[in-house]
Parts: sequence; structure tokens; C-alpha cells
Amino acid sequence: MGQVWTAYDKRLDRRVAVKLLRPDKVAGQEADELRRRFVRECRVTAQVDHPGLVTVHDAGSEGEELFLVMQYVDGADLGDHLAEHDPYPWQWTVAVAAQLCAVLSAVHAVPIVHRDLKPRNVMVKQDGTVTVLDLGVASVMDSDTTRLTHTGSPIGSPAYMAPEQAMGGAVGPYTDLYALGVLMHELLSGDVPFAGSTALGVLHRHLYEPPVFFFPAPPGGPRGPGGPGAAPA
Repeated sequence: MGQVWTAYDKRLDRRVAVKLLRPDKVAGQEADELRRRFVRECRVTAQVDHPGLVTVHDAGSEGEELFLVMQYVDGADLGDHLAEHDPYPWQWTVAVAAQLCAVLSAVHAVPIVHRDLKPRNVMVKQDGTVTVLDLGVASVMDSDTTRLTHTGSPIGSPAYMAPEQAMGGAVGPYTDLYALGVLMHELLSGDVPFAGSTALGVLHRHLYEPPVFFFPAPPGGPRGPGGPGAAPA
């Protein structure tokens, strides 16, 4: 959902991150409305004051692109962190989940729904603390008819998308908690619970198929679905 660049704020002498967003197939009055929604949403998200949420310094538009100037976070995104430390220690998973729950609690109290919680939107710093990115961006880019993407493709990340979001229904705090559950499953098992060759195939599995049960092996042992201690069917 856009490109992120490292930039330097000459006025305040600091490094920042700049996210550029270019919605497809939006022009005229729709484009103007999208820009207004973008700035309005950024103002709302700026009300959330939590150390685990990236700070937004500025937002606006330049030509056809929307831009978001954010706090620069020195670390690796959770997806890269998982790849580097696979299998991910369960203690780390618990620590990450606890921090994300605290962030979501603050976000939902506004109330705001993130809509796109996933490893790529979570930064892990050197001290082990995490920072959540892209709050509010998905809701701005969304529309009632999903006209900002290909027809029939809801905005978000299919692998982490809750059933109600996949169907275009109302979203709420439960939507983010579903994504958090998927994220925890991926950290513990190395894989998301639902995968497929197409986005629609993944969404279909979220809606109609049960997840594969996963039981982590004891330290030093192989991990995989099923195994000792598996719950009865």
C-alpha cells in the first residue's frame, strides 16, 4: 500500500520516514474527496498517544500522491525478524503479542480500527519493543464499493483478513484481534493458518474452512501440525 522512503527533516534536524500512496483509478471529485479523507483520518489517528504507535508528523498531497511523514523507527519489520529468527521463540511471541494488545487497546478506545495488522506493519527495535505502523491508512484507502482496487478485491492483506472484512461487512476491534491471532499463529508455526495461490482463494478459506491445528514441539524438537498433546477432533 505505497512506498516508504527515509528522509531528512532539515528544519528540525531529524531523520523521518515518508510514505507515498497513489490510489489507482481515482480522479476528479473522487480524488479530492480521498485527499480530504486522508488528512481527516490522519488527524484522528494523531489523537492516539501510545509509545507503541508510530508518531505522525505531517500529512498531505502532492500531485496524484498522498504523503505521510512519520517518526523514523530504527529496527526491522516483524516479517524480516521472523525470517531471521525462525523458529521464533515462544517467549518472544508472547512479548510481541502483549505489546500489540496494549497498542490495540489504546487505538480501539478512540475508537479506530487498524484494519491491516500484519508483520510488515510492525517494527521490532533493538531493545525488543515494537512499533505499529499504518494506523488509519487502510480505512482511508477503502471505500464502500472497493472502487480503489480491482473489482471485488477488498482492501487489506488477505492472509490476515477477518471474515467480516473479507465480505465487506462492518469492522470493529474484533477485526484487529482476528489479525493478531493470525500473526501469532505465523510467529509460532512459521506459516499463516490460511494460504493459497490467489487472494480470493485465501479469503475463501478464511470464510469456509477450519484452520489447521498447530501444536509447537518441545524445545529442540521438530514442529508441525498435530503431534503429542493434540486436542481430540
